[in-house]
Amino acid sequence: MNTEHTYTLALSCPDRVGIVAAVSGFLADRQGWILESNHHADQDTGRFFMRNVIKASSLEGGIESFVTAFGQIASSYEMNWRLSDSRQKKRVVLLVSKQDHCLVDLMYRWRSGDLGCDIACVISNHDDLRKYVEWHDVPYFHVPVTPDNKVEAYAEIDRLFGEHRGDVMVLARYMQILSPQLCDKYPGRIINIHHSFLPSFIGARPYHQAFDRGVKLIGATSHYVTSELDAGPIIEQDVVRIDHGDTAEDLVRYGRDVEKNVLSRALKYHLEDRVLLNGKRTVVFR
Repeated sequence: MNTEHTYTLALSCPDRVGIVAAVSGFLADRQGWILESNHHADQDTGRFFMRNVIKASSLEGGIESFVTAFGQIASSYEMNWRLSDSRQKKRVVLLVSKQDHCLVDLMYRWRSGDLGCDIACVISNHDDLRKYVEWHDVPYFHVPVTPDNKVEAYAEIDRLFGEHRGDVMVLARYMQILSPQLCDKYPGRIINIHHSFLPSFIGARPYHQAFDRGVKLIGATSHYVTSELDAGPIIEQDVVRIDHGDTAEDLVRYGRDVEKNVLSRALKYHLEDRVLLNGKRTVVFR
């Protein structure tokens, strides 16, 4: 894993001539050493997307002056932009229910250094996984969710997210539908794993829906959460082939492997600022 100190500049703006030249020229004037560069022009939306990884030690003048000066360029090109420091790890808050395969996978990848983040805490509507999480020295909070207390429960989740300075919330098979208010408060900051190849088989028991339809491919989808159920911008997907001899329970078992791999990749892309929102879609610089 590369531990070199870097800054990642990610941006989007209305497409026009001169964007690459303006950004590249700005970096060159400050001796910015570009280690990785990606860009994409979307002809359907008329927007331009760009991501540059910059060697931190190469920049002259300090990061504060960089941010101030780049803000002028960003304003002239109507850019949405962010600058991330590789030494400031994003803080991840995991939400889980009873199924543990996605949680266990993410915790392993975090401990092994594959995910460059801090796991700030785990929140669950059940208490089943407390011992496993606390064995990793990660705080665990049990926030029950019932038909009668959803407003209070989601307010508590929001409070815990803020208290632990969360940057991104990950629904690692959290089997509850978040409130529209919570979804709208954190656009592009809540990642879900849905055990289906969306937009097919939305909602509950998608593997059983797929089995009933006799499909030959099942998959999983990781997407940003919006107030519209299972309809947020898609980050990552994958599939596995099945055949007529597989049962609905086989589909569930195969699906667990796909789910954890898709979720970990989506989170990694997010942590590395590789995902930029493009309306109901995403641009992902893999």
